Amino acid sequence: MKKMIIFCMLFFCSSMVLTAASPRTVKYKQILQKIKQLETIVKDKDAELLHTPENLVEGCLYTAVTCFKKGIQKLQPVSSQENGQFTKAIRVVNKFTYRDPGEQCESTCESYEKKTPKEFLKGFANLMQ
Repeated sequence: MKKMIIFCMLFFCSSMVLTAASPRTVKYKQILQKIKQLETIVKDKDAELLHTPENLVEGCLYTAVTCFKKGIQKLQPVSSQENGQFTKAIRVVNKFTYRDPGEQCESTCESYEKKTPKEFLKGFANLMQ
């Protein structure tokens, strides 16, 4: 009977470990959620157009992430009432890092088309997914 109880507990614990999401996955989901939150509170009219990487190739992911992180700094909230929520979301998104694989990318931030802040954020969300 003791062996059966121990086996059941071991089985239960191992199944819980296997179903738990990795910390990296949780972090990416949190960043994606904040990007979507920013889409609703970012100033889109009369705002600066931002270089928006699209149709990325594997070797250019680091460049794209760098472009998005630079662009995030240029975003502005739609109103001062949203400023606190906006600042928190920006802080979370800025924590996103991607290691440089050392591959050379022919594209630069300036080579990507400029788009509105909301389109920029949608492009960033697509990258995160």
